[in-house]
Amino acid sequence: MTTKPKARKFRIKRNTPTTSAPAEGTAEAAAAAAQAEDKQPRPSPRPVPGATKPAQTTAKPEAARAAKPAPQPAKPQQTARSGDVASATQVAGETDIDAIRREGLTGRQLRMARRVAQKHGLAPTSDFDAVSLLRAKGIDPFQRSNMLELVVPDADGPQTGAGNALPAATGQQMGRIQLPQTLPTQGANLPSTDISPAERRQREISDIQRDITRRRRRKLGLLMVRLAFFVMLPTFAAGYYFYKVATPMYATTSQFLIIQSEGGGGTSPFGGILPTQFANSADSIATQAYLQSKDAMLRLNEDAGFKTHFSDAEIDPIQRLAPEATNEEAYKVYKKNVKIGYDPTEGVIRMEVIAADPVVSASFSDSLIEYAEQRVNDLSKQKREDGMRDALEGFEIAQQKRRDAQEALIKMQIENGVDPEAEIIAIRTQISTYEGLLIEKELELAALLDNARPNRARLDGVQGDVRRLNDQLEKLREKMSSATDGDNSLAQQAVTMQLAQADLAAADMVLQSAQTAMDQARTEASRQVRYLTVAVQPVAPDEATYPRKFENTVLAFLIFAGIYLMLSLTASILREQVTS
Repeated sequence: MTTKPKARKFRIKRNTPTTSAPAEGTAEAAAAAAQAEDKQPRPSPRPVPGATKPAQTTAKPEAARAAKPAPQPAKPQQTARSGDVASATQVAGETDIDAIRREGLTGRQLRMARRVAQKHGLAPTSDFDAVSLLRAKGIDPFQRSNMLELVVPDADGPQTGAGNALPAATGQQMGRIQLPQTLPTQGANLPSTDISPAERRQREISDIQRDITRRRRRKLGLLMVRLAFFVMLPTFAAGYYFYKVATPMYATTSQFLIIQSEGGGGTSPFGGILPTQFANSADSIATQAYLQSKDAMLRLNEDAGFKTHFSDAEIDPIQRLAPEATNEEAYKVYKKNVKIGYDPTEGVIRMEVIAADPVVSASFSDSLIEYAEQRVNDLSKQKREDGMRDALEGFEIAQQKRRDAQEALIKMQIENGVDPEAEIIAIRTQISTYEGLLIEKELELAALLDNARPNRARLDGVQGDVRRLNDQLEKLREKMSSATDGDNSLAQQAVTMQLAQADLAAADMVLQSAQTAMDQARTEASRQVRYLTVAVQPVAPDEATYPRKFENTVLAFLIFAGIYLMLSLTASILREQVTS
C-alpha cells in the first residue's frame, strides 16, 4: 500500500480568537496571508526520497502583487480583549486550513498538493497547508496541466520557475482561474472516484471475505436446520416418550447354577459325602437355550398368562401386545423381556424377567426356574436309563446261563449215580496197589527159587499170591477198559461232567462280570445326576427398573447423529463422484 508522507505540524496557540481579521475567502485575506508568509521564515520541507530539493524563492510573487486590490475602508473594531492576540495572518491561515479540512479532500489529492507545493518551492507544514499556500498563489494543485506549467517561457527569453511571477506583460492571470473547484453536496462531501490499485485490491478482498462469510453463515444456518430436523427433533420425540409415555417396567433378577454329583453310588460307603463339581458348559448352555425358546414361552403362557399380562391396556402402545397376537409376536416380546446370560468362568446363569407388575415379574421368574430344574433333571435321564437297562439285561442273561449250566451238571450227576471220574481214579488206584503187591510177591518168589532147597509150603504160598494178584489185576484192567471204551463209559461220563463243570465255571465268571458292569452303570448313573441350585432367589422390586430415561435419550441422540453423519458422508461422496 502507498503510505501517506508525514510532516511536522506547527500549531499556534492563542487564548481568545480575534474578530478583526479579514473575512475568510476575501482577496484581502489572501494578500495579507501571502505577504505574511513571505516575510516570516518557514521551516525547510522534509526531503522526499528520489526527489531533488526545490530551490527556495524569496521574490514576492508578481501575481500576488497584481491581484492585490485597492484598500477598503476599515471596519470599526470591537473593544480589545486582554491577553495575547493573534495576528490576522495567523487567524486567516488557520481559518483557511479548517475550511480546506471540511472540504473532504482525499489522501491522494492532499499528496498531490504537497508535491505541487514542493515543485513550486514552497515549504508547507502539512498537506492542508500546501493546499492553502497554492491557492494563495493562485495555483490549482489538482489540475493535471499544472505539471506542464512548472516551467513557462519568460518574456525576456530565459525560463523562470512556476513559483515566480507570471509574465508581467500580460498584466492579468491566465484565461482560466487557477482555484480548486469543489462540488457542493447537501451537507456531505463526496470522496474522489479515483482509487489506487492497492485500495481496489483491498476492496475486492473485502468483498470476497464478506461473500465467504455470508456463504458460511448460510451454510451454517442450513446445517443447524438439518440437525434440528434430523437429529434434535427425533431425539426430543424419543425423550418425550421415555419421560412421559413409556410404562414403568419392573425387572426381577435371579442367579442359579447346575452341579453334578461326584459320589460313587450305592457301592461306595462314602458316596453321599463326596464333594460335587460344576456341570459342564454344555448343560448350562442347553438350559439357557431352553429358557429362551418358544417352548418355554408357551408353557409360561399356559401356566402364568404371559400374553394376557402384556396385552393389558395400561401398557403403552409401543410395549403392548395385541390381544389377538400370534405366537411369533408374543415370542418377540418374550425375548425382549426375558434376558438370560451364562458366565462360563463362574458357571452361573443370570436371568432377568421384566414385567409391568413387580409381583408378576417375580412369579414369572419362579416358573422359569422350575422349568429349568425339570429340564436339568431330564438332561441325562435318557443316558442313565439306557446304561442301567443294558447292564441289567447283561446281568440277567449271565445269571440264566449259570443257572442252566448248574442244572445240567446236577442232572448228569443224578443220572450217573456215581462220579465217573472218581470211580476211574479209584480203579486206577487199585490197579496201582495190586501191581505193587504183585511186584513184591514176584520178588519174594524169585528169592525162594534162588534157594537150592526152598521151603515148599512157603514157595507154594508165594506162587498162589502171585497168581491171585495177576487175576485181580486182570479184572481191574478189564473194568478199566470197559470204563474208558464206549459211548456210555465212565471216561465219557467223566468228560461230560468236566464239560458241564467248565460251563458252570464260565457262567460264574460271566455272572460276576455282569454284576460288576451293573454296579459301574449304577455308579455312573449316580454321577450323571444334575442338580439346579438357586444362588439368588427372585425378589419383587420396589421401584421401576425401566425405562432408563436419561440413558435412553442420550442413546437415541447418538443413534440419530450417527445416522445423519453416515447419510451426509454418503451424499457428499456421491456428489463429488457425480461432479468430478
